[in-house]
Amino acid sequence: MNKSFLSIVIFLVISSIISADSFAMQNDQVFQRISTFAVSQNNPGAEENVSEIVAVTSDGMTLVYTDSENKVIGFIDIVNPANPLPAGTLSVGGEPTSVAVAGQYALVGVNTSNKDYINPSGYLAIVDMISYTIVREIDMMGQPDSVAVSPDGQYIAVIIENERNEDLDDGEIPQLPAGFLMVVDVTDVPANWTTRKIELTGIADLAPEDPEPEFVDINKQNIAAVTLQENNHIILVDLVTGTIINDFNAGTANVEDVDIEKNGTIETNGNLLDIPREPDAIAWINDGVFVTANEGDMNGGSRGFTFFTKNGNIVFDSFNKIEHIAVQIGQYPEGRAGKKGTEPEGVEFTTYGNDDYLFIGCERSNMVAVYKVTHLGIEFVQVLPTGVGPEGLLAIPQRDLFVVATEQDDDGEPGVEASVSIYELMDGPAAYPTIQSAFVENEDGSDVPIAWTALSALAADLSDPNILYTVPDSAMKKSRIYKVDVSQTPALIVDETILDKNGDTVDYDLEGIAVGPDGGFWLACEGKAGTIDNLIIKVDAYGNVLEEIGLPASVKADMINNGFEGVTVTGSGNQEKVYVAFQRAWNNDPALHTRIGEYTTSTGQWRFFYYQLNDKQSDESGWIGLSELVALGNDNFAVIERDKGWGPDALLKAIYTFSIAGLEPKTQEEGNFPVVTKNLAYDLVPNLQAVNGWTLEKVEGLAVAIDGQVYVVTDNDGLDDATGETQFFRLGDSQIVLGQ
Repeated sequence: MNKSFLSIVIFLVISSIISADSFAMQNDQVFQRISTFAVSQNNPGAEENVSEIVAVTSDGMTLVYTDSENKVIGFIDIVNPANPLPAGTLSVGGEPTSVAVAGQYALVGVNTSNKDYINPSGYLAIVDMISYTIVREIDMMGQPDSVAVSPDGQYIAVIIENERNEDLDDGEIPQLPAGFLMVVDVTDVPANWTTRKIELTGIADLAPEDPEPEFVDINKQNIAAVTLQENNHIILVDLVTGTIINDFNAGTANVEDVDIEKNGTIETNGNLLDIPREPDAIAWINDGVFVTANEGDMNGGSRGFTFFTKNGNIVFDSFNKIEHIAVQIGQYPEGRAGKKGTEPEGVEFTTYGNDDYLFIGCERSNMVAVYKVTHLGIEFVQVLPTGVGPEGLLAIPQRDLFVVATEQDDDGEPGVEASVSIYELMDGPAAYPTIQSAFVENEDGSDVPIAWTALSALAADLSDPNILYTVPDSAMKKSRIYKVDVSQTPALIVDETILDKNGDTVDYDLEGIAVGPDGGFWLACEGKAGTIDNLIIKVDAYGNVLEEIGLPASVKADMINNGFEGVTVTGSGNQEKVYVAFQRAWNNDPALHTRIGEYTTSTGQWRFFYYQLNDKQSDESGWIGLSELVALGNDNFAVIERDKGWGPDALLKAIYTFSIAGLEPKTQEEGNFPVVTKNLAYDLVPNLQAVNGWTLEKVEGLAVAIDGQVYVVTDNDGLDDATGETQFFRLGDSQIVLGQ
């Protein structure tokens, strides 16, 4: 940055983050995801693959990532970043913990401790990226973690963490042996490189004998900034002299209006007061200011990021902004609310052209928040969706690229795999999010985003073409209805109505919503065999539950778990009928034949049709079922039919139409239900693939607005073994999309 130390301090002191409800949707430059590479392509025979820390060769054409599970580093050819190619792996003889690149060499921290916390060991593997061979192993005298190279290439700093045993004394420190900083002095060839050990003990207040260093970054003055995460401390080391020039406690923060309790619903009404920051990753902004990602570990984690001067002065803190971004885009990890929330863990800072960009990676929310650092302050730009567990952040400014490595894998089962996503800086608007929520005033007068996740259905308003309604499934307790304004991009959740049953909230597994002719709603609750009934629920416009209607006992006797997955309504008064889609065949149904149920409100009678599902195309794509049901008029209906496949196994995600004209449904006792004739209307797989992420499994919502526009939304599963991203698609006019 071409700013003086004084000027950056001044602007940071007076600046604030531009509100997260101001996503960069103008035609400014933004980062767009252009590809996602499954690292299993490099090691297809492995049960589990990992991509944790990622670096790039000096020419910007090959990515190098660590795979601790398989004790290898992997290579990805990004000559064409929109089509990354597997370039193989290299065994490093132990668990690779970090990687950096200096000239023609990849520098890999390798942990050989094998869970021996008393006698930690490891080395720095020097990999020649021309021959793809290890040319030297430098003993690190302990367990290496973070690796950084000085801008002038003269020094390599390696964090020797000597991590603690989290099963011993509840993971509390001190636990010896102590960690330290190892400095490698770089000369002409690796054979001549030498090392210096810099002790970090006797400094931190909490456990001075056990510093537990975590991350390191080096500025242009060859000052290394080191975080002691568990000790909530930061140390600055002059690498030229090997002396500690400053150290200070990272301090505490007050983080207000966030979710702090794991209770099944996202409630932004909690406060974390005087919470230790416990920083993880660290990055220099210039030679006088650095930023930390405050993930937390033992006693804290302030769920954001902080700017410090090298003198220890705090000149900016994000407080609750990261948490609110995650809530706003539906990617808040409610299961981690009682611990560290979004867990901001990774940080990257660099300059693209004339603009300075800051990236904050959130491990539990599967997202990266992007900011510009300008003369006006810190401007929130956008949020990037990632795979599960983003660990490695890498800027490649010479190619206008940004890379994220994610570590969570499906352990050989179909699902979300560890991957590396590539984004390119280009003209806007940003492609993500496609749906988000508005900010509203909470009980204490603060503005907070409407909390949402796991959207499982869609329905169109009967009078306004710009209004849709949606519901969350069981991932969100206190069942509710969201109102969505589609006149904006992204679509905006503008209101929510919490359901009320006799003065109490209810916890349905809502999988369908339809607007009734009286202005109220019909909802579908999916049951679970032996515990929860499948229900259609009549709700008034204010969310009051008026009636719960179950299936006849003779039908329930054949119940399995995959029940109601869509609801729609036709007619009014004595002619009102409610239709439900069953997800899969129940006991005693013919194979691949699932039910479309018809409930006549005036008589209370249930009758049924059969809908024949496609057969699965592979074992990996999983079973096939229905996910939505929409009445199109004149006895015509549309459904979403999908498999359970993710990524390359996502083979069937489609809209089918059918008519019940001339068919007479039958009761359970009559049997012999008529089979509807279905027609493929629209293949959704190309839409899902076009976003260049890990192709999503759950396409669950479909609506046709009164102006004929067709909308589809995916269910992010509340981030449960899922990426957490939600895609809201605007497919166009129903005459083209559905043929009617």
